[in-house]
Amino acid sequence: MTDASHIPVLLEPILEALLPAQRVIDGTLGAGGHSAALLAAGAGELLGLDRDPQALALARTALAPFGERAHIAHVSYIEMQEEAHKLGWDDVDAILLDVGVSSMQFDTPERGFSFRYDAPLDMRFDPTSDTPTAADLINLWDADELADIFYHYGEEHDSRRIARAIVRARPLETTTALASVIERAVPRRRDDKIHPATRVFQALRIAVNDELGLLARVLPLALDLLVTEGRLAVISFHSLEDRIVKDAFRLASTDCICPPKTPVCICGHHASVRLLTKKPITADAAEIARNPRSRSAKLRIVEKLHLETR
Repeated sequence: MTDASHIPVLLEPILEALLPAQRVIDGTLGAGGHSAALLAAGAGELLGLDRDPQALALARTALAPFGERAHIAHVSYIEMQEEAHKLGWDDVDAILLDVGVSSMQFDTPERGFSFRYDAPLDMRFDPTSDTPTAADLINLWDADELADIFYHYGEEHDSRRIARAIVRARPLETTTALASVIERAVPRRRDDKIHPATRVFQALRIAVNDELGLLARVLPLALDLLVTEGRLAVISFHSLEDRIVKDAFRLASTDCICPPKTPVCICGHHASVRLLTKKPITADAAEIARNPRSRSAKLRIVEKLHLETR
């Protein structure tokens, strides 16, 4: 698999940070690129999780050479503790999360993630689930609800104008139909670097898959599952994701979280991790040339502290 869709980003720093490790969880298995590399480099056993059945089919092929060292489950990473316990794992040495949409998902027309292709408005990471699609949101939510997700998840400043235009044009069932409505509502200016629909499509995808909510919830679960000196590595691709990871890691690595003017600590909070990346690791020029998707990737890593040092 030499296609850019299947090239694992920031692979070298991931291997350096997470190995050696006996038990590893890849919470966003995808096509299995990171997991195959971790197993090939010496990880003992690996549990890979993903919501996307199409990605899991590729991952099973990629991980087949590793036999019983590789375990795969068709679940969200939010269920990592339950899946680990099914294997008899009380804790693990390393956890990897590569969050957001994959290039493979984005480049598969029928998934509906991109307006480059005319396709049904789906956008679910698991198209076999009975959860609402992007079309459901677009056609059933009122203008205020749509505007809120466009603003908060897409950082779209014309959110209300776009939402009103969508409501007037409903029903909308395809990616290109939605993109056309958005472009008419907020015509593209000459200096615009992105299509007017880009932020709205991002917001819809995040809402459909509850990406930010699940990310915020899984971080403490992952830290709880780590063995002492175990490591959690998270790759994010846009500022909303990175902000959640950065804030969670900062909180977990801080002893006192009392208000600044509190004379004596009364919060009882103790650091549970050590930051290994005060600034995120990003791709170098060589990796960006090989895989342009890596340009926006940010990697943050923490290490779980000994009980007596917390």
